[in-house]
Amino acid sequence: MKLGGPVSGSFRVKSGDKLRAGGAILLLVCAVLAPIALSQALTSPASDHDQPPPPRAYAGDAACAKCHRKEAAAYEHTPHARDSSLPSAESILGSFQPGKNVLHTLDPNLVINMVAAPGSFYQSAVNLANPAEHLAERFDIVIGTGRHGQSYLYWDNDQLYQLPASYFTANHEWIISPSFPADKIMFDRPITPRCLECHTSYFTWIDTNQIDTNHFEKSSLVFGINCERCHGPGAAHVARESTSTKPEQAKSRLVADHTIVNPARLDRDRQLDLCSLCHAGAVDPLRPSLTFRVGDNIRDFLAIKAATPGETVDVHGNQAGALELSKCFTSSKMTCSSCHNVHEGPGVAASYSHYCLECHQMRTCGKYASLGEKIRSKCVDCHMPIQESGQVVSFAAGHAVNASFRTHQIAIYDEASKHVEQSLAGK
Repeated sequence: MKLGGPVSGSFRVKSGDKLRAGGAILLLVCAVLAPIALSQALTSPASDHDQPPPPRAYAGDAACAKCHRKEAAAYEHTPHARDSSLPSAESILGSFQPGKNVLHTLDPNLVINMVAAPGSFYQSAVNLANPAEHLAERFDIVIGTGRHGQSYLYWDNDQLYQLPASYFTANHEWIISPSFPADKIMFDRPITPRCLECHTSYFTWIDTNQIDTNHFEKSSLVFGINCERCHGPGAAHVARESTSTKPEQAKSRLVADHTIVNPARLDRDRQLDLCSLCHAGAVDPLRPSLTFRVGDNIRDFLAIKAATPGETVDVHGNQAGALELSKCFTSSKMTCSSCHNVHEGPGVAASYSHYCLECHQMRTCGKYASLGEKIRSKCVDCHMPIQESGQVVSFAAGHAVNASFRTHQIAIYDEASKHVEQSLAGK
C-alpha cells in the first residue's frame, strides 16, 4: 500500500496533499483522557505573568529526583507522568496485526489502516471504491497511558493535528477519535496550546498572540506531567538548595522558601484550582496557556462556571464540578488530595473506601443491617459508580461507543447500590 500521495473524490485536499473530510473542523472535545478547551479572545485583565515562564525557569524532573527520590520513583509510573510520549511499539496500545488493524467508518468504502513500518507507525485512510484516494500520516505523539484509551497526534511541519483513529481500552479496539464524524475521515483537527497544557509539561508556540494557534516549536515539548506543573518552576529552588552549607547560607534556609510551592500548604480553594486546570471540563481559556501558576485563582485563567445544585455534570472532564456538588464536599474541608496522592498511581476502587470511613461510620449505612462487614470496601462502588459519558462518544465497527468513567459526584445511586448488594449476596 502506497503511503501518502494526492487525494481527490470523497476527500478534500488540504495544503496540497492533506486529507480533509466533510467541511468545517469540529471544535469539540478531541481526546479520550482529558478535556480540550478551544479559545476565544483574551478577556481578563492584565496580570504580572501573562506570558509563560521561560525554559530557564525550570529545573526538570531529574533535578527534583536528586533530593526527592522516593516521590520521584513512585511518580514516574503514574498516569500523570506518562500522559504523553513519543510513539513506539510499547507506547501505542492498539494492534497493528492483520485483522485487528483496520477501522471501518459508517461509509463502507472508507477505512483507516494502522500500518507499522520500520521505525514508524502510520494511520492510512483509503477509499475502497477508488484505492487511488488515500492518505497516510505518521503517529508522532501518543496522548494517554491507556488506562481508558489513547489518542494520537501528527506533525505537518510545525503544525500539530489529531489523527482520526484512537484506541479504546475497554473493548481493546480502534475507534473513530471522539467527536470526529463517523462517516468521514478527518485529519485536520488542530491541536491548540490548551490541548497541550493538560497533556504535556512545557512547550512554546509560534505567534504567541494567537491563543488558538497550532504552530509549535517541535523541540520545545516536554512530555508527561512533571513535578513542576504542580510545584511551579523549580530552577530557583534547585539553585537555592544546591549552595554549599556555609553558616550564612544555612541560616538563610531558615527563612521561608518562596522559590517552590507545596500545594498542601495552599488554602482549599487554591488547591482545588490547581486540579481544576485540567479537571474542570472543556472550558474556554481567558489567558494564554502555561501562564497559570500554582496558587493562582483558576477563574482568572479559565471561564469556569460553578456547578449548581440539580445540574447534571458529565462524568468525564469536570470531576472538580462534580465533586463540588457532593454533600461530602460542601459539609467538610475535603479537597482532591483528601483521597488522591498524586505521587502514587491510582488504586482499585476498594482501596479508597477507608477514606470514606474516616468521616462516616459503617454502621450508619442503610445496607449494613443486611450485609454487615461486606460493605466495608464498597463505598466507592455504591456512591461513586462508573457511568457512561455523554461527551466522549465515538464509533467502532458500525456502532456507537460511549466511554465510561467513575463519577466524582458523591451521592446515593439506587441502581449502583442494588447491583453491589446483589453481587455481595451472590445473586
